[in-house]
Amino acid sequence: MAKADRCVVRNAAYKKSEFSIRERHNERMNESYHNGDIDLSRSHLNVYFKQPEGNYSEMFEKMLADGTISTKGQKKDGSAKVFDELVFDVNTEYFDRNGGYDYAKSFFEEAYGMAVHEVGGEEYVLSAVMHADERNKALSEELGRDVYHYHLHVTYVPVVDKEVYFSKDNKDPEKAGKLREIIKQVSHCKKWPRFKDDNGWVNSYSLLQDRYHDHMKQAGFTGFERGERGSTAEHLETLDYKIQQDRKRAAELDTAIKGKEQAASKLDTQADKKKKHLTELTQKTAVAEKVVAEIEEIEKMGNKRTMFGGVTLSADFWTKVLNLAKEALNSRSIISVLRKKVNDSDKKVTELERKLKAKEAKKPGITDTMRYYEARLRAPHRLAETIADIMQKPPEQKKHGQITSERGRFSER
Repeated sequence: MAKADRCVVRNAAYKKSEFSIRERHNERMNESYHNGDIDLSRSHLNVYFKQPEGNYSEMFEKMLADGTISTKGQKKDGSAKVFDELVFDVNTEYFDRNGGYDYAKSFFEEAYGMAVHEVGGEEYVLSAVMHADERNKALSEELGRDVYHYHLHVTYVPVVDKEVYFSKDNKDPEKAGKLREIIKQVSHCKKWPRFKDDNGWVNSYSLLQDRYHDHMKQAGFTGFERGERGSTAEHLETLDYKIQQDRKRAAELDTAIKGKEQAASKLDTQADKKKKHLTELTQKTAVAEKVVAEIEEIEKMGNKRTMFGGVTLSADFWTKVLNLAKEALNSRSIISVLRKKVNDSDKKVTELERKLKAKEAKKPGITDTMRYYEARLRAPHRLAETIADIMQKPPEQKKHGQITSERGRFSER
């Protein structure tokens, strides 16, 4: 049994931060697409029923500035949904059987007229374009020829009439509590409110399926069935998938760009270090080259001999030789002083090493240390009293082979 042709319309809401993502997809602004079914060589065949005047964001801001729309009452954190997109569609086989590209143009021109009515006027439409450059891979392989999937994107700002009243405590009693103005408030949820029927909660734009079907039939287009409410028709699933992939791709690109910026910053730091090192090497090389050049120049002076074996020098060369000789003599005295300082330092280091070894030799050995700890374990109180007594008396003095304390009680054996 052949698959039934169905007309389907889907509405999606987006935040202000998503203007660029939808614009780049709809207006074919990318040089390449993650979706390989888009054939950019056919993008010139895409049909505009309303072409953007500038980019989406600029158009939105101009509408705000002109008072065409108002964002009063919206959250300021960027989470508000400020623009919507209607996608009108019928499966690919329907257009392929009924005349292809030309038939699709007339079909979606009529669908665009319905869209203008649904959104409240063409002044709220940012862009309306029929895509004719997306190849249906499965059907193309089945039929053995390229077959393209036609569908219509209508990007618009959802608005509702919002009554604004004067405050009840207004100083002018004739105005207090009365209607001040009616503004076109940007609001997706008020434009498409949810309601409850026998099957549960339903988004009001799902009824577009009915209105879309009836409108197109009355306009003379036949041969398709009404799309199911909340339809998940295959071609729209594919379209939603492409939108999700575009969002995912944008996030990945943003992450990749940040990574490349960090890598570039790191490379810049490394390059600065390399540049500094190169500058230092260049300076050292220049100094060395200058010294070599001066030595070569001095050596050449000796080759200019007179017939009597003497050496002839120009006044400049003679001045240079004198200056170098003076520098050499000054350097000798400086070197001599530095050598003396180095020798003195070496002697001090040797003396300090000798003293250190002598002190280490006087330290109690492991055996003496062990005896101390054994005594401490055997008689801690007596040892503590003895140490306290010793610390209170003057140091012992050695006289004529004896060691005496203040009381003269101990003798060296």
